[in-house]
Amino acid sequence: MTFYRYGGFWRRLCAYTIDGTIILFIYIFLVIIAALAFFFGAADANNKDFLAGLTDPASVSPMMLLIWISLIVLDISYFTYFHGTTGRTPGKMLFSLQVVSDDGASISFGTAFLRSVGYFVSNIFYLGFIWVAFDKRKQGWHDKIAGTVVIIKEKGEQTGITIPDNSPPGPTAEAAKPPENNNNYTENS
Repeated sequence: MTFYRYGGFWRRLCAYTIDGTIILFIYIFLVIIAALAFFFGAADANNKDFLAGLTDPASVSPMMLLIWISLIVLDISYFTYFHGTTGRTPGKMLFSLQVVSDDGASISFGTAFLRSVGYFVSNIFYLGFIWVAFDKRKQGWHDKIAGTVVIIKEKGEQTGITIPDNSPPGPTAEAAKPPENNNNYTENS
């Protein structure tokens, strides 16, 4: 049975920061494309009322609500996809972390979705994330909600040499034999 350590607070915070940065760049890219398409579409229609309405607070509020909802959907989709497929987001991959269920099995998309929604509960004054630093299993509130833990899963590739435990140190008997067809070899008596 393989033993894994739980992922600690700082390692998880760094991974989450990287994931948040990736989500932010994706979101900014999508917003710029949507804004340009929307703006050029409105300008193409030569709709002066639309441009005047952009400064009206009553019309800006639904637009801001749409922006926040789209960010929440992107956030939930990102974490659900990566945790549901491999248990690892790009940030978690960089820090050798993986999300698994309490019993060590891979998590399903349903559990990944529940965990992603649980992030919003953990976001209450960031207490659910800070909880990781004090919990014996290093679980945040979102982990407790979904029944998951984050483990440190080092890369499987190993470099170096493997020496069997019961072999004698030094050269083997086969390597100590003199070469048979070598003319430069002389035997000392």
